[in-house]
Amino acid sequence: MKNGFLGLLGIVLVAVAIVGYMSLYIVNPAQQALILQFGEIKGSERDPGLKFKVPFVQNVVYFDKRVLDLNMPPIEAIASDKKRLVVDAFARYRITNPVLFYQTVNNINEANQRLSTFLQSSLRSELARATFTQVVRDQRAELMDSIRKDVAQRAAPIGIDVIDVKIRRADLPQTNSEAIFRRMQTERQREATEIRAQGAEQSQRIRSRADRDATVIVAEANRDAEVIRGDGDAERNRIFAEAFGKDSEFFDFYRSMQAYSSALNEGGTSMVLSPNSDFFRYFRNPLGPGAQDGDTARQPTLPQSGAQTSQAQ
Repeated sequence: MKNGFLGLLGIVLVAVAIVGYMSLYIVNPAQQALILQFGEIKGSERDPGLKFKVPFVQNVVYFDKRVLDLNMPPIEAIASDKKRLVVDAFARYRITNPVLFYQTVNNINEANQRLSTFLQSSLRSELARATFTQVVRDQRAELMDSIRKDVAQRAAPIGIDVIDVKIRRADLPQTNSEAIFRRMQTERQREATEIRAQGAEQSQRIRSRADRDATVIVAEANRDAEVIRGDGDAERNRIFAEAFGKDSEFFDFYRSMQAYSSALNEGGTSMVLSPNSDFFRYFRNPLGPGAQDGDTARQPTLPQSGAQTSQAQ
């Protein structure tokens, strides 16, 4: 009898423990909860702690209370200047109304899909009113703020507050980038060719000016040289004239000796002259053609040549 009572008491205690366990639930600081009774929402809990519910009748659905990220796949959009853009954007949001959230989208995956649709539509709409330069550089912050407001307005009916929307990258498609790169390369090559042509023109101009200056300098130098040479020849002729006027016989003798030295050198030059030629007058008579017979007797006798021609080498 006692054993049966103890067994029944144990069963009752276990049942009470199970019922008590099923009546309690915990809400973490990073969570918020909905209490459902046969699918109907009976309440919501946003404060952390130990909470109570009706066991076996009510169940609890948890939602994240932290800021969530939405990473959207890259999309193509057309700017107002007809340039195609590849846009990679993301959004950050928070569930502010778990009841409305559960009634409209029910779970995080569905909420991400809905937000992705809102974000893509807003991106295409806003970028279509902006130019490529405004998107990339000039008005990027203003565009992001406008897109965030539009997405937040669309997401409010599903219990979501959109905190931020950012564009990671906004660039031209690969084919357009390659075409722009080729165009930039062509422009740089054209500029390089133009600069080289200008350099060659300046080089030719400098070279022509230098050649002209060199020609002028050489011509002036030759002119000065001719003037100096002419002055020297005139001075030489004057000296020769004075010398000839002082002693004409010595001058004739001196000029003949110079002629002999130039003609009878060791250069291998051959000349055929008559022995009676005036060129050999000092060979026939060392005192010259005007000397007296008495004077010639005192001079050594030159060898006689019976030949009609003489050769000097």
